[in-house]
Amino acid sequence: ASKCGILVKGGNYLEALAKADTVVFDKTGTLTKGTFAVSAVHPEAGFEADQVLEYAALAEQYSTHPIAVSLREACKSGMDRSRVSNVEEIAGHGIMAEVDGKRVGVGNSRLMERQSVNWLPCELPGTIVHVTIDGFYAGHIVIADQPKPDAKEAIAQLKAMGVKKTVMLTGDTKEVAHTVADALGLDEYHAELLPADKVARVEELLKQETGKLAFVGDGINDAPVLTRADIGIAMGGLGSDAAIEAADIVLMDDQPTKIAAAIRIARKTVRIVRENIVFALTVKAIVLVMGALGKAPMWLAVFADVGVAFLAILNAMRCLYTEKDKK
Repeated sequence: ASKCGILVKGGNYLEALAKADTVVFDKTGTLTKGTFAVSAVHPEAGFEADQVLEYAALAEQYSTHPIAVSLREACKSGMDRSRVSNVEEIAGHGIMAEVDGKRVGVGNSRLMERQSVNWLPCELPGTIVHVTIDGFYAGHIVIADQPKPDAKEAIAQLKAMGVKKTVMLTGDTKEVAHTVADALGLDEYHAELLPADKVARVEELLKQETGKLAFVGDGINDAPVLTRADIGIAMGGLGSDAAIEAADIVLMDDQPTKIAAAIRIARKTVRIVRENIVFALTVKAIVLVMGALGKAPMWLAVFADVGVAFLAILNAMRCLYTEKDKK
């Protein structure tokens, strides 16, 4: 598996992965590139587009989230940190901070409701970031993200392998979630979720499914879900340290198709293990019965011991023939 850029932290996780029939995905950074770009800024009356973008970028300058990075990259003015103070990150909502002495809120619709601010919807596709300045709705910023090139193929491969259900969990709006899920061919999606909501959804899926459930994520907010799932899979390239630490399996190059490759490797490994067990027990049982009847010569007893072990080792070496060798 490591030859394919798949790091497995224990044999028990490989065995569990072979039985996986439900795969649950985070969206941003897992199924999508996570490289956001500002596509539109819609200010409200009394505010300028550049002002809305600048205040949002300043408030988000300490965050490592892909959305925050895109806001900073889109802002043409310099990021003077001395203008920002009292930064408060509210999980699943957004950021509150003081910029130039003004209280600025940057986040999703839940943050607006938390501040009792009326916000306006947007028909453009993408993630909507709402901005408030001193308690007034200043406008919203549209940020677009694109699915990874191999994401659709990954879902198709999983279904071809017999995975019964593919599910996406995201904190984005239902419109964005529907667009991504429809484009990739996912069976289900659940949108506008807080980190705790993702755990609750996984708990529900665990009760429904008879097989094993694998969760794939990359962010620090995914760590609790990675721990709760039967098998936690983290994206190792762009993934946070917390997600990588909590996961049982790490994909080093962030390619969703490696999930299907990991399952194929797991199933092949378990199949070879079972072949060896059945072969060894069958031969030893036959020789044991023959020995009890006095019909087992010495050479047959040696074969049942050393010979079976030798053949089992040769069979197990098939595990080294990975998918990477085929390409």
